[in-house]
Amino acid sequence: MKKVRLGVVGVYRGRTMINYCAQDERVELVAICDIWKEGLEKVKAELKNDKITFYDNFDEFIKADIDAVVLANYATEHAPYAVKCLQSGKHVFSEVLPVQTMSEAVSLTEAVEKSGLVYGYAENYCYMAVPREMRRLYRAGLLGKFEYGEGEYLHNCEAGWADLTYGNEDHWRNRMYASFYCTHSVGPLLHITGLRPVKVVGFELPYNDRMARCGAKGGPVAVEMITLENGAVIKSVHGVGVSKNSVWYSVYGSLGTAESAREITDAGQTSKIFTNLDHFEGECVDRLISYKPVDALSGRALMNGHGGSDFYSMWYFISRICGDKDAEIIDVYEALDMFFPGLLAYRSVLAGGIPVSIPDFRDKKQREAFRNDNACTDPAVAGKQLLPSYSKGDPAVPASVYEKMREKCKIRQ
Repeated sequence: MKKVRLGVVGVYRGRTMINYCAQDERVELVAICDIWKEGLEKVKAELKNDKITFYDNFDEFIKADIDAVVLANYATEHAPYAVKCLQSGKHVFSEVLPVQTMSEAVSLTEAVEKSGLVYGYAENYCYMAVPREMRRLYRAGLLGKFEYGEGEYLHNCEAGWADLTYGNEDHWRNRMYASFYCTHSVGPLLHITGLRPVKVVGFELPYNDRMARCGAKGGPVAVEMITLENGAVIKSVHGVGVSKNSVWYSVYGSLGTAESAREITDAGQTSKIFTNLDHFEGECVDRLISYKPVDALSGRALMNGHGGSDFYSMWYFISRICGDKDAEIIDVYEALDMFFPGLLAYRSVLAGGIPVSIPDFRDKKQREAFRNDNACTDPAVAGKQLLPSYSKGDPAVPASVYEKMREKCKIRQ
């Protein structure tokens, strides 16, 4: 069998995918690209593999003999890089997030459709043990009809913010709005149910001292109340400015409930599921069960990051390229379904909390209204459509904060 020749863009987050290649006999890692030359040289020295070509220029990298590309570059740059890869005949595995504007969503969707190539979205939280098990239970009919769900991704990033942003005031993380990084909380629930979001109302928590100390200019936490196509509702909570972490999912169906372990408990982060399911609607018998889900790939997966979920997302992407039409990838339409609630929730916040409709980009007609919609918090992309990072206006952050962040970053290097 011909191996999939893989290239990776971004050695920081991309290191997970670089390491994965040693575990999958179907893959050959042939190229790595990053503008961070020091990091590139470090990876080169560690791998000691003369079959891998290293690039510090993406335009040269994309000319290489590569079948598929992993995009682990900045979250705000995934869409334009993905379009270039697809136009060059490369399959794409895109890290979070898929796009940063509605206009980019139009371009990405059309590039995927025109290419006929595989686009896989690396929303790894969908492949954590409990969300995977919830999906199995739901698809088997054991949860009944989906009625309500909650997803949380709360991550206090203050301790590592210097390493994430390098003390750069204009780093995308410093400029992102509260609901931008939403697919870790929204994504698993949509992937479990296969239902499409149709409407969202957004909320933003007040700017706090943690964000100010980091130099981040957005709200610390966002909440989205999302209506799905069947009338069910999802509550999504996520953010980087909380005091403590939480990764948690809960599903309410007509036959009962299932939820993951709370991180604050001893049960472990999303590794244990709790269910209480009826055999038929109206039975109302308590059957409280808890267990740690496993499947045929669990052993191999646990050697990888994020509770093994990084393995599954890559495994299915490679499987789809190799011809498995049933491989559980997240395609471009589902990826946008996961991201649009966050993007449009911020517009809801800016408009005073009104409901905002979520388009379905499977329908070509619905894309047209957004073809020139570049509204975002990135000045280089938004132009005259630039949005504030915080709904009440960009906070004034002293230059000394970024100086302190740069100094911390130097010390850790």
